[in-house]
Amino acid sequence: MSRAKRARRFPERIQEVIERLRKSNGLDAFQKLLPVEVIDAVLTDVRYTFRDRLYTPAVTLWVFLSQVLSCDHSCSDAVARLLAWRTARGESPCSPETGSYCTARSRLPEQLYTRLVEETGASLEREAPARWRWKRRSVKIVDGATVTMADTEENQAAYPQPATQKPGLGFPIARLVVIFSLSVGTVLQYALGRYQGKQTGENQLFRGMLAAIAPEDVVLGDRHYGDYWNFALVRARQADLVTRLHQARKLDLRQAKKLGPNDYLVVWQKPEQRPDWMDQATYAAMPAELTIRVVRVQVAIRGFRVREYWITTSLLDPRHYTPEDLADLYRARWYAELNLRSLKSVLQMEHLRCQTPEMVRKELAMHLIAYNVLRRVIAEAARHQDLTPGQISFKGALQTFKAFREEGLLLDIRRVECFATLLAAIASHRVGDRPNRVEPRAIKRRPKPHDLLTVPRKVARKRLLETNKA
Repeated sequence: MSRAKRARRFPERIQEVIERLRKSNGLDAFQKLLPVEVIDAVLTDVRYTFRDRLYTPAVTLWVFLSQVLSCDHSCSDAVARLLAWRTARGESPCSPETGSYCTARSRLPEQLYTRLVEETGASLEREAPARWRWKRRSVKIVDGATVTMADTEENQAAYPQPATQKPGLGFPIARLVVIFSLSVGTVLQYALGRYQGKQTGENQLFRGMLAAIAPEDVVLGDRHYGDYWNFALVRARQADLVTRLHQARKLDLRQAKKLGPNDYLVVWQKPEQRPDWMDQATYAAMPAELTIRVVRVQVAIRGFRVREYWITTSLLDPRHYTPEDLADLYRARWYAELNLRSLKSVLQMEHLRCQTPEMVRKELAMHLIAYNVLRRVIAEAARHQDLTPGQISFKGALQTFKAFREEGLLLDIRRVECFATLLAAIASHRVGDRPNRVEPRAIKRRPKPHDLLTVPRKVARKRLLETNKA
């Protein structure tokens, strides 16, 4: 190609790049994922008022949502996206500086973020068709995890690193407990607390979220949640609990009532000692005894870590809830692990980047909101393809959504054909049907041969400089 032709094509290529930038950085898709009507309703509930400015609550949340869904995760990348979006819409450009955006994020109350997590999760769970539920009942899975955050003095004070780590060598760490919907996979409620110390365990955080449990719900958890107090508190809300037998409880079947093979009813007495976290009035109101059903499940699959285990539950009807039903339900508890993996690995929530505890909590909530709104897209795809949300890959859905957004196709999302194509593409990412899959708990890739940091980084840097001078 001659120099003259290349010169003529140069402005065309520049125009193509500009158009592509405008489309890829647009916030239109996030407007549809988190509608302004939902935001305004929550703002009204929390009684938050604001002045009409560039960074309204809705714009701030859309930019924040785009930030947690991006690979960059930086504030400058998020503000650049807003700048390009306003330019493409013919509006006056905003400043590329991040100060106003960071101030707007911190100005919004924490309660707004928390309520949006609850609203985006519960609204989809309420809309779930009956065929997605377990025996037409809503199952809520509870599980815990940990997250780390930026190593600042404020974060260390609120969420200290483990005592086994030397100062300056670890990261602030927090314990996270989440209640998921089994039918649609959304986060319904969550709690964040210190990793160590009195009243910081998973059970204590779970008991602070009991308001999320409605009558006729079924709560599903691992054996960590299978104590007397959790059964009593869940039953007090006219709901049922299914867990594995707690490792500290000895099972005595001599006085048990046999319902069938490997199926018994036992009576648990209220502990005589009141726990420190419970007041005297609550302890007195607890029932003197509980009737608990215990079911023995035998595992005949080679490669599994256990050969048998016991399920404890308050579902006492052996005809409506057979041992096979309970075994299948408890196996579905693994979805909590998969959902946490989607949050921590796919959405990169494992390490939070904000510098203060308040902003760390907001960043965490924003990840959960992003997860919930993507779950809504997955649920819509499942409805159109006659699937269940659990059959669709979360990572595949996220990749498809990002690809459509980067090409500007989500700007025309209201077009029926474009929307149908998006849903069909998301539904095509099926979770592999690998029943009884067995994998070794080991990795093949060797770690990089770097030395471990044994002193704070500032000290190590100073020593290195002194060595170089010498």
